[in-house]
Amino acid sequence: MENIYIRKINDVRKNLKELGEKLNVKINLSKNQVTFKGDTLNEFDASRVFEAIAFGFSVKKALLLKNDDYVFRIVKIKGHTRRNLVDIKARLIGKKGKTKRVFSDTSGCELMISEAEVGIIGSSEDVQNVETAVITLIKGSKQTNMYRFLEKKNKIKKKAPLL
Repeated sequence: MENIYIRKINDVRKNLKELGEKLNVKINLSKNQVTFKGDTLNEFDASRVFEAIAFGFSVKKALLLKNDDYVFRIVKIKGHTRRNLVDIKARLIGKKGKTKRVFSDTSGCELMISEAEVGIIGSSEDVQNVETAVITLIKGSKQTNMYRFLEKKNKIKKKAPLL
């Protein structure tokens, strides 16, 4: 049994039946706490999904973590720079959301930018590439260089033979 604090509990409340069925756990809600119980593997999957929901991802996007190939990572912005958080977040989002959208479209990952962190959901290789791009951008690299980096990684991945 595990407890997770979720600010936007209404999203969970609306999708409670779907979450219970897909995660195969018994879910209890009290105020902003989610408690779930099931077998060990299902509890592990549920904890990953609820951590993503707690971060701010929608239930639909968080349920991608049910797939074993998908991971959820959090990049702490202040861990990589001393610059102003507002400026860094502006660089990560870009004009009219362009940087965030290009990162997401190029990599196939879902990105969420909170007050001081960036959450990433996607396949492990893609998340690693996006995490590298986000950290490099936080440290001061140009957006266009990171777009090229992700496009190059995407081309390499497409050329790689399937095993």
